[in-house]
This record gives sequence, structure tokens and C-alpha cells, in this order.
Amino acid sequence: MSQKTIFEKILQGEIPCKPVYEDEYTYAFNDINPQAPIHVLVIPKTKIVNVALSNENDIEQMGRVLYAAKKVAELTGIAQSGYRLVMNNGENGGQTVYYMHCHVLGGRSLAWPPG
Repeated sequence: MSQKTIFEKILQGEIPCKPVYEDEYTYAFNDINPQAPIHVLVIPKTKIVNVALSNENDIEQMGRVLYAAKKVAELTGIAQSGYRLVMNNGENGGQTVYYMHCHVLGGRSLAWPPG
């Protein structure tokens, strides 16, 4: 059996974490190493490793993650000023936790290119 990711431990209550937003399908919480004044991670409650390893069965869940990111932007007050959504995919894409997640970043002007 593979080792649980930190996100699985959060969802199972093994690591305490206060949600910024939660619904039946998603869970959003503050990043422990924020890269902007607002930096929230949105994860699906059903594990998807990453976008590259997703399949047609994951389409609805992936859409729910993006909708939850929109809700996070509204709740944190960055919806009107603008924000960035980032999903790292694989080693060269900067993915460090192999559980799909969306970063919601905002609260300041964000530079381009990002990486």
C-alpha cells in the first residue's frame, strides 16, 4: 500500500486543518508556505494524482475544484482585483504532493512569467 499524502491525512482528520472553504466534493485551506498574501490550496475529496493521470471519470471532480477556487477567491476578497490559479503537474512542473490540488494566489500584483 502506498503512503498517504499530507492531503489525505488532512481529509482524514489526522492533521488538524481549518478550512477556508468546504463543500461535499472539495476542501480548501491556507498553504503553510504562502507565496502571496492569499494562498489557498483546493483539493478534491476524491484523490486524483494529477491532471496528466486523470481520466474521463475525473472530469466532474476536476470542474468542482475550479468552482471551489472561484468560491475561495470570493470568500478571501480577491475575486474583483484578480487572482491566479496554478496546478503543478509532475516533477518538472513543480508538483511535490502527488494529489491534485489548485493553488489560489492573490492579494497583490502577480508577476509574469511565473517560473
